[in-house]
Amino acid sequence: MRIVIAMMKHETNTFSPVPSPLSRFTRDGGGEPPRGQAAYDAFKGTGTSMAAFIDLAEEAGAEIVTPIAASAAPSGKVPTDVFNAMAGPICEAVEAGCDAVLLDLHGAMVVADYDDGEGELLRRLREINADVPIGVALDMHTNMYDHIVNNATALAGFQTYPHLDGYETGIRAGKPIMALMRGEVTPTMAWGNRPMLPHVMRQGTADEPNKGLQERAREMESQGALAVSLFTGFPHADITNAGLSVVVVTDGDMAQAEAWRDELLDRAWAEREAFVYKIEPLEESLARAKAAGDAGEPGDKPVVLLDHYDNAASGGTMDSTTVLAGILASGFDDMVAFAVHDPDSVQIMAAAGVGNEVTLDLGGKTDMPSIGERGQPVKVTGRVKLISDGRFRNRGPASKGVQMDMGPTGVLEIGGVQIIVISRHQEPNDLNAFLSLGIDPREKRYVMLKSRIHYRAAFSDLAREVVECAGTGVCTSDYDQLTFENVRRPIYPLDLANQPD
Repeated sequence: MRIVIAMMKHETNTFSPVPSPLSRFTRDGGGEPPRGQAAYDAFKGTGTSMAAFIDLAEEAGAEIVTPIAASAAPSGKVPTDVFNAMAGPICEAVEAGCDAVLLDLHGAMVVADYDDGEGELLRRLREINADVPIGVALDMHTNMYDHIVNNATALAGFQTYPHLDGYETGIRAGKPIMALMRGEVTPTMAWGNRPMLPHVMRQGTADEPNKGLQERAREMESQGALAVSLFTGFPHADITNAGLSVVVVTDGDMAQAEAWRDELLDRAWAEREAFVYKIEPLEESLARAKAAGDAGEPGDKPVVLLDHYDNAASGGTMDSTTVLAGILASGFDDMVAFAVHDPDSVQIMAAAGVGNEVTLDLGGKTDMPSIGERGQPVKVTGRVKLISDGRFRNRGPASKGVQMDMGPTGVLEIGGVQIIVISRHQEPNDLNAFLSLGIDPREKRYVMLKSRIHYRAAFSDLAREVVECAGTGVCTSDYDQLTFENVRRPIYPLDLANQPD
């Protein structure tokens, strides 16, 4: 038995000016994504869906082929030649012959020539082999299309946000395929969507309504469904099918699959208003955070400030300085900020050397034409505290064991504020992003994170209070700043009128 296992993951923010070259899909920012044994070695034993696929295949005694493991931080549209460079090895492996295909995808990849990158990959695979079983693991932020469901045999999506169940999702997607090959089940899928764009800041699974929706999905699985996935969707993609959807996989029972699908869709639609984010003015947020920190006692947990308009895990430039400038002007002390993406500043810091003073035009190197904003560097003078290669391995619970690479990294100390400056985009969702630099954020009074929900994986239990700061960026929660031209209309909450119950 021969099983092809591959990864091709990208969440595309169509409003993002950050480019998506092939080098972004590599482990270290250079060369090509790992292939063959290198792909296997990079993800075997990690908390990813690909690792789960490998374990399932090895338990079955299968020959494993890993043509490519490509994954990139979210950014702008993927060039078609980059997509072809990643899809090509997968297609070649299937063309060489196999008994099953297990794919660790995202579900929100937008390619220059295809709004649905995952669907295009699956369509090509079906042209090669119309009958081979294909199992697909997807992110909760999938924007679902017909091509994905119609060309997959079974699929499953994350049920947690922050995404702590990558491995478990791979098991849920892969088990029906393994059972099918043993002649034990006949996977049957039903899917549908609703015209709604849930705000990312209201999608966390510790919060209602998504908490209850995902609990019900798991309950359906305990009642006999092979996999139930409610995808909240990724709203920063101006494509037709952006938004919430549901896929239910049953063992040959289409009527039950459709009934469970409709139950979840109807419940999500009924609770659509709870998916709308209420924005607080930045000045109020900063004042509230400062007051909370000033009221603390020695040894208290830190106050966490979220610069959630500029999150690399949603395609942000990660060099917007609006919130950082407000922090520096407001006199915050005993703070660490993660992070500003500014490779040029890191090089200047490295040339100056640890312990020396530098003056920088920090951040603000990237214009954001989709929201009518130019980059605004902030001029700062500080001491270089540390220079690092920026590499660390996730301690978990998110993507446990995966090797990460922030690129050359520096820590700049300005009074009582330490600013981490990085050369590759990195979501602050793991404690080792700090500890690898000799900084323990648990010992600070304040921690600023360019994050939205993923910070909760490592920091929610460490925070005394969390203050959400609306700054500047292409991950804005203010839909009025975004021009949607391609998404289906009417859609909630862009169109509040003529919305049927």
